[in-house]
Amino acid sequence: MASGAFAEAGADLELVGIQKRFPGFTAIEHLDLSIPAGSFFALLGPSGCGKTTTLRLVAGLEEPTAGSILIGGADVTQQKAFQRPVNTVFQSYALFPHMTVLENVAFGLRRRKIADPVGKAHEALRLVELDHLAARKPQQLSGGQQQRVALARAIVNKPALLLLDEPLGALDLKLRRQMQLELKTIQEEVGLTFLHVTHDQEEAMTMADTIAVMNKGRIEQMGAPEPALRELPKTAFVANFLGQSNLFTGPVVGSTSTSITVDIAGHRVLVPADRAHRHAGEVTIGVRPEKMWLHRKAPVEAADRNVMGPGRVIDVSFSGVSTQYLVAVPYIGTLIVFAQNMAFGPVADVGDEVWLDWHVEHGFGLEDEPVPGAGPRFAADTDTRSIAAQRRESLVTELEEA
Repeated sequence: MASGAFAEAGADLELVGIQKRFPGFTAIEHLDLSIPAGSFFALLGPSGCGKTTTLRLVAGLEEPTAGSILIGGADVTQQKAFQRPVNTVFQSYALFPHMTVLENVAFGLRRRKIADPVGKAHEALRLVELDHLAARKPQQLSGGQQQRVALARAIVNKPALLLLDEPLGALDLKLRRQMQLELKTIQEEVGLTFLHVTHDQEEAMTMADTIAVMNKGRIEQMGAPEPALRELPKTAFVANFLGQSNLFTGPVVGSTSTSITVDIAGHRVLVPADRAHRHAGEVTIGVRPEKMWLHRKAPVEAADRNVMGPGRVIDVSFSGVSTQYLVAVPYIGTLIVFAQNMAFGPVADVGDEVWLDWHVEHGFGLEDEPVPGAGPRFAADTDTRSIAAQRRESLVTELEEA
């Protein structure tokens, strides 16, 4: 793709002390956020976390109860939506059905009396590789093609900031994965600042340079997709929203300059000190299911591995590239293990006695205060219920669309 005149850097975005209250509830409690110019930034979280409200505040579609919004260093808090150097791509695309693709893209330029609207519209369509369909109507295009037209219409105005509100949600699974890669490529080509709002963790991890995970109107954690967020979650919410985690609570019973030792129902579990946020007292630690290994016999103990077991397999679920095992371990609870399918058939069957182990370097420790009386298995906060509901809804949608 040739970027041409569109290779202009976007502007930085800064939110300072943003609050947004609606009658009866607070959507955003206190939000400070800084997004560098030219970056691809994602706001990620479940429904009701405040991410869409944040996008609407930046777009000028809502007014903050308190705080300031700055784009390129200029305070735009009091400006109307049409006065801001911002464009939005919505999930519905919002194309005019009676206009051709070219007319849709040129529409905003004509209204603003920009010189050569047709030439600029063709240039934007070439960028998204749709100039050959310029004479068609939106209903003659596929979902992915309509999404690209909406993107061309947004970037043709050369906004300092492009807002993406769940733009791929209406596409089928295969096309959504393809468009994730294409959107990232286009962002790098045009050099604009992209703010992408989504509940889809894979979508955010694939495209964004930086991700902010939101919960209850606040940012719980922000950083690069790997390793900051997935490998080193700070809270139970982040650990469970970005994939799944086995979380445990116990007292720190030993420490060195490189690791801490935590007692989990009689099992001594080591965690690297630089991967743990708390180093004394009751702590919560965790390990990802894909980092664990399943054994039919007790593994040989080693200084660089943690071992749990014996336990009993209570469920086996085949999912193509991997198999999920649920293992009940006495005095601890049910643990999840993902095993890559390297051979025909499961490693273990329901009812089998097994042991689990993982490399010490794959463990992590959370900032969360342990829940009193919760036992060795950490009681995740109640918002993980909404996470589970969101995942079920997403899975059902994908299965229906596949």
